[in-house]
Amino acid sequence: MSQDDEITEGQGPAGGWGSLKGIASVSVESSASPTAMDTLRRMNKPGGFMCNSCAWPKPKNYSAFEFCENGAKAVMWELTRDRCTPDFWDDHTVHELRRWTDHELEKTGRLTHPMRYNPESDRYEAVDWDTAFREIARELNALDPESAVFYSSGHAGLEASYLYALMARLYGNNNLPQSSNMCHETTSVGLKKVIGSPVGTIVWEDLEQTDAFFFFGQNPGTNSPRFLHPLKDAKKRGAKIVTFNPIIEQGLVAFVDPQSAIDMTTGRETRISDQYHQLSAGGDVAAIMGMCKHVIDADKAAQREGGARVLDVAFIEQHTQGFDRFLASVEAAEWADIESRSGLSKAALKDAADAYMAAERVIGVYGMGLTQHTHGSVNIGMLVNLLMLRGHIGRPGAGVCPVRGHSNVQGQRTVGIAEKADLVPMDKLRSLFQFEPPTKDGVNIVEMVEGLIEGSVKASVCLGGNLLRAVPDQQRMEDSWARQNLTVMISTKLNRSHLYPGKTAYILPCLGRAEVDQQATGPQAISTEDSFSMISGSAGHREPASEHLKSELAIVAGIAKALLPDNPNVKWDEWVGDYAKVRDLIEQTYPDDFGDYNQRLFEPGGFYRGIAAHERIWKTPEKRALFTTPEKLTSLGFEPRPGRYSLLTMRSNDQFNTTVYGYSDRFHGIEGTRDVLLMNPEDMKQAGFEKGDVVRLVTDVDDGVDRRLGGLVVTPYRIPVGTVASYYPECNVLVPVSHHDQLSKTPGSKSVPVRIERDGG
Repeated sequence: MSQDDEITEGQGPAGGWGSLKGIASVSVESSASPTAMDTLRRMNKPGGFMCNSCAWPKPKNYSAFEFCENGAKAVMWELTRDRCTPDFWDDHTVHELRRWTDHELEKTGRLTHPMRYNPESDRYEAVDWDTAFREIARELNALDPESAVFYSSGHAGLEASYLYALMARLYGNNNLPQSSNMCHETTSVGLKKVIGSPVGTIVWEDLEQTDAFFFFGQNPGTNSPRFLHPLKDAKKRGAKIVTFNPIIEQGLVAFVDPQSAIDMTTGRETRISDQYHQLSAGGDVAAIMGMCKHVIDADKAAQREGGARVLDVAFIEQHTQGFDRFLASVEAAEWADIESRSGLSKAALKDAADAYMAAERVIGVYGMGLTQHTHGSVNIGMLVNLLMLRGHIGRPGAGVCPVRGHSNVQGQRTVGIAEKADLVPMDKLRSLFQFEPPTKDGVNIVEMVEGLIEGSVKASVCLGGNLLRAVPDQQRMEDSWARQNLTVMISTKLNRSHLYPGKTAYILPCLGRAEVDQQATGPQAISTEDSFSMISGSAGHREPASEHLKSELAIVAGIAKALLPDNPNVKWDEWVGDYAKVRDLIEQTYPDDFGDYNQRLFEPGGFYRGIAAHERIWKTPEKRALFTTPEKLTSLGFEPRPGRYSLLTMRSNDQFNTTVYGYSDRFHGIEGTRDVLLMNPEDMKQAGFEKGDVVRLVTDVDDGVDRRLGGLVVTPYRIPVGTVASYYPECNVLVPVSHHDQLSKTPGSKSVPVRIERDGG
């Protein structure tokens, strides 16, 4: 058998019958309610509910079905008919459940009652809401406010998020880390540094006008499948798509539109990427440098020959700073170094640069493949450098497009969930609520983990998520998490974070976004912000999974009311009764972003809160967009050495973040397991491994901590030499808390230094 015959490959294309089979499989696996199909019909449309999965925007001119495979799976998973009632704990203990997989834990179904951990029985027991709120408040009030952390996952709507941040500040701290700390904080910090905006610059209409997409480390097939529709439309009008990714992702190879009868009956595919460059992990800086070098060389040639300039000189002179220093670094870069660091040939990079120069309007798209490196912010600066060479920011059909993960992760930042005090209008809070907000910066996720390990963090309240499973240094976190005085998890389903309870521990079950949120003034709507800074209303229509559930907003208000002293300007009960009043508060706090908030709540496609860089207004100290110069041609924080590999953590198309729906990862060709290590055949041969060998990964960092993950099956794969891949979140045990982006402290999960050892069992 040849080496190629041995290689595992993804089964494409994205969409098509594979997508429908995936939805059907999860529907059966989750015992989804028959009402789930009606929920999908209303999804991402005015008056319906906004997807609780990714943050991809909703078009104004929506189609009959505005959901994707992953969005449908999220709905099926949430609208399960299975219930995890208090009776479940008659047969199970917390320590026993630690042996269960993430998938098995969530399959127990929706949580139905507030629960308190009993350390004597090692079980959770039902408790009434008032008792839970009172005891949580007692524990928090016994602590120094600096020792308590209020985390949010990116799921809760803008209204609950605003009140959650207000509660933390009334309590006395800015300890408001959020899931973006683990993924796109590099964007929030890195983009803001160079263009003055912490978010992307494009809107939906730009997708319809662009001539070229350049993808870096983003996978629409798994992370934002609805993106595939505008990509299909772009290919129809002749736009080019150039992709840089260490792994072949089927969503960027081919797409069969499930909403096209012709495509589905004939199997007709839209070929997505015109060029697909499998660069080495951490090779983006070098790859973009090579492209910039070819573009600048072409501009010099044009000047010599008296032709039109390739660079947008007017844009560079009027809107940017730092070009001369960047130009000098490009000219000094050697092609041999660029090829070595990127893992790509000079010819391949020149082909990509030619496609860039041929396009009048270019959008640069990226995901965590750029952000989650030790020098991820350098990656972002380099992408902005490339776009600015030809003025591709702040004009129609062009711009920078970070694709966010969770459905409201960007919006939560907008309304105050931020650990940095200078990002929040404290003067407005002071005026509205007549208190003195804390001005000391709080902790981000990395600092929270460090605080847990050293013992300075003594309480965690989590608004959604599965934080213990999502963070780096997971083994050390498990040991530290349970030493806290208090852990509070606001959740819909059982997850691993519940299995390491603090000395006092609560699980508070909340409504799902698709469910009716009935309050004193009637059914309530919430709102979210997508990756394009559009605000959309969301209304649930399904019967709640249990009569004992409360909304996220009501839970936040219940804790806050028990925790904080009376303040006539803080009206928790009124706000729970009518969420429109919370939106009025948000508008008063952020008038430039949320004008006429309630009136515009259900505009088709959402209403735009405005991004200055989209209008070429640069909110940097220099009042210009900045060219940045990389110190070296890699985003890695370590050097190659014999036996050291760069581990790239990846997601299956059968998961969303830490939620694992099943074990069918058709896009990577992996079925029935997640315990795999994808490896280049040449690396296998050099290391003496064969297909099917069982190995362990050991983190190759000299910090005195032993981090390892065993039981992984070596799987030959088309992946660059020196780069290996395995699944998140299982590989989080290998990521040191110190291994993060130097500017934003985003964990470097896309390039972890590891060694490979045979696993003896």
